[in-house]
Amino acid sequence: MVRRHFILRVTTKLLMPFILMFALYVQFHGDFGPGGGFQAGVIFGAGFILYALIYGVEAAEQVARPWLIRIVMAFGLLLYLGVGYLGMVLGGEFLDYNVLSSSPVGGQHLGITLVEFGVGTTVAATMITVFFSFAGRMRRRSQPEQ
Repeated sequence: MVRRHFILRVTTKLLMPFILMFALYVQFHGDFGPGGGFQAGVIFGAGFILYALIYGVEAAEQVARPWLIRIVMAFGLLLYLGVGYLGMVLGGEFLDYNVLSSSPVGGQHLGITLVEFGVGTTVAATMITVFFSFAGRMRRRSQPEQ
């Protein structure tokens, strides 16, 4: 039996670590140049959607359960808000990173890293959730009625 789309499967399997690593590079390089949380989240989400398109939605749901993706989405949002409110608790304004560390530069670096990580996880999880929602709708439509 010949496996369907053999070349696409092998290519995806080879490229997937590089796609996800590039997303991490964009995530953590965002402090020093173009990029950051949103772009990294889009790259990570697109890599995961590529996996789902090639290997099937069921296989993708085995890798990342939909309930877990929703928790990650909420975690990213709570991290963003938590950093903002922590700045207020420490005497600054909302998302004032200067008060997060003993030096303003250290506070800026810590605050931006945490906020961008929250944005990246939320964007990636949202893209995956939207994909799962549309894929589930399409699967229900394609099933014969009984």
